[in-house]
Amino acid sequence: MKRLGILFFVLMFALVSLAGCATSTVDIGIVLPTKDEPRWVQDETRFKDLLADSDYSVEILFSQGSTATELSNVETLISKGIKVLIITAQDGDAAGAAVEKAKAEGITVIAYDRLITNTEAVDYYVTFDSIAVGEAQGQYLVDHATGTGNPLYLYAGAASDNNAFLFFEGAWNVLQPKIADGTFVIENSSAAVGLQANATLTRTQMSTILDQVTTNWDFNTALSLAQTHLTAATVAQKGDVFILAPNDGTARAIADAFTADTAVTSYKITGQDAEIASVQYIIDGKQSMTVFKDVRTLVSDAITMAVSVLDGNTPTTTGTYDNGSIDVPAKQTAVVVVQQSNVTSALITSGYYTASQFTFPN
Repeated sequence: MKRLGILFFVLMFALVSLAGCATSTVDIGIVLPTKDEPRWVQDETRFKDLLADSDYSVEILFSQGSTATELSNVETLISKGIKVLIITAQDGDAAGAAVEKAKAEGITVIAYDRLITNTEAVDYYVTFDSIAVGEAQGQYLVDHATGTGNPLYLYAGAASDNNAFLFFEGAWNVLQPKIADGTFVIENSSAAVGLQANATLTRTQMSTILDQVTTNWDFNTALSLAQTHLTAATVAQKGDVFILAPNDGTARAIADAFTADTAVTSYKITGQDAEIASVQYIIDGKQSMTVFKDVRTLVSDAITMAVSVLDGNTPTTTGTYDNGSIDVPAKQTAVVVVQQSNVTSALITSGYYTASQFTFPN
């Protein structure tokens, strides 16, 4: 009898444990690309802050640059009963396999910041206006250029990221007329030189340029590429230069390479994301600008959309994006250009950062 009692106790404990596991579900699953870039750690923090007082449960996983890990993360979240998946694709095309598994389970898929392409398994897209980001970068360079023959160096993000094409498209929209009229001379891409008469570029044409100037969103790749370009350039191709850098991390690396070249007398360089290190570079005069994408707003838009779905409502959208298979309903967020003159008002007075995070000149 004693043994039967012990067995009964063990069975009851197991049943209670299984019941507990069955109710341990997650409402919103979030998959971000990597913890190795400050931008995505920043997003994770904002998601956690916003959801701290929410009635809905959430789990955030990182893919660490691996499409296979991304798929595994989505499968893990599916097993936990998520109803909404918010995902920043590591690779826009490859992520289709992951989101199709989610859709097959009736899960609403929200592409976050990066569009997932060539699949119908995307319900919504929350994004900054990526073309507007590129246009802001290009406009900054145009606004600071005088005369003709200004050396222009072009760099781009990863070809696996649809946003890299949108950023470049936006920049080209603004830069191309000034390349055509001689204000700028492209110094580091024969493909771009061959296409410089084209006011607009096809995806294939942009690909030929990105093949030559992609940084893959990697600091070391950006540094090495910039060094290679500078080694190949003549003194006449240096002097006062203008640099289209796709984001803050690559901007700092490229800026370091140009700073080290004694034939470069000055440079203007773009960026985006308002990373702390780049804001300090701007304060110090080592980076010219960054396109500030207020992650608080983007995170808020994504969570508002997710909660709307969970509450049985239809989320508010402001436009659509063609992902190659369908027009994905999207919610767009505005961007702000930050330079030395408005660092305080845009980033500190607004509460995004605190002054103690930076060193200002006396």
